[in-house]
Amino acid sequence: MSPEVKAFFDDATNTVSYVVKDPQGRKCAIIDSVLDFDYASGNTDTSSADALIDYVGAEGLEVEWVLESHVHADHLSAAPYLQDRLGGKIGIGDRITVIQDVFGKVFNEGTEFQRDGSQFDQLFKEGDSFHIGQMRGEVLHTPGHTPACLTYVIGDAAFVGDTLFMPDFGTARCDFPGGSAEDLYNSIQKILSLPDETRIFVGHDYKAPGREDFAWESTVGEQKAKNVHLMDGAKAFVEMREARDATLAMPRLIVPSLQVNMRAGQMPEPEDNGVTYLKVPVNKL
Repeated sequence: MSPEVKAFFDDATNTVSYVVKDPQGRKCAIIDSVLDFDYASGNTDTSSADALIDYVGAEGLEVEWVLESHVHADHLSAAPYLQDRLGGKIGIGDRITVIQDVFGKVFNEGTEFQRDGSQFDQLFKEGDSFHIGQMRGEVLHTPGHTPACLTYVIGDAAFVGDTLFMPDFGTARCDFPGGSAEDLYNSIQKILSLPDETRIFVGHDYKAPGREDFAWESTVGEQKAKNVHLMDGAKAFVEMREARDATLAMPRLIVPSLQVNMRAGQMPEPEDNGVTYLKVPVNKL
């Protein structure tokens, strides 16, 4: 089956969110949503999420899943906001517990912060499946960018999160805690073992030099033939990726994103004055 896919591009974070619909019905899933956040003021905004809500309403769709490909470090998730208004179960990979343990310590969250993934409705592992209406989705564990990254294969479409980018831009960084260039290469090979005609939907696009427009869809065949980071084999890839990652700055929204996203998009509990705070660890990231 070939799902109907509607993409929403967020200019502020270069994130692509997707509404994935069963072509034989009205059921759908939302993948990698965005909650707008202004770091300077600390203010949130729901414009990006509201665009998804408006589309779902206009098309008469029913949301069964609100899926995360991983714990994003570059934008906040709008999953609970969407769930409150549209329903659906929030799902992520079962290795979320690794992320919660690592960053629970970084942000000194204390024992009240549960590190068992219980903030999410569904924890997926390699080989699990789920349904969007009559359409079956398969789960691939594709670590490397983070230990908990998943690829959702739904019909002839694969939603790869930050594992792969467009062929002319390459692949994702691997220098976050628990990341691994070797794991990323192996995960990419797993994705590229899918049929060549499988559509690949990426989680971000940064418009490679020489390309005029943003893009987010390719195929397995195109990735195998043209991805600029995958031409020279595993050893060269790991060396390139590690050298490149050593030059990269931390994502602008990594501090608020990790604190919120490891909680399934929920903010930390308000303090005794009724205000919610996000911490900035000094010299820790």
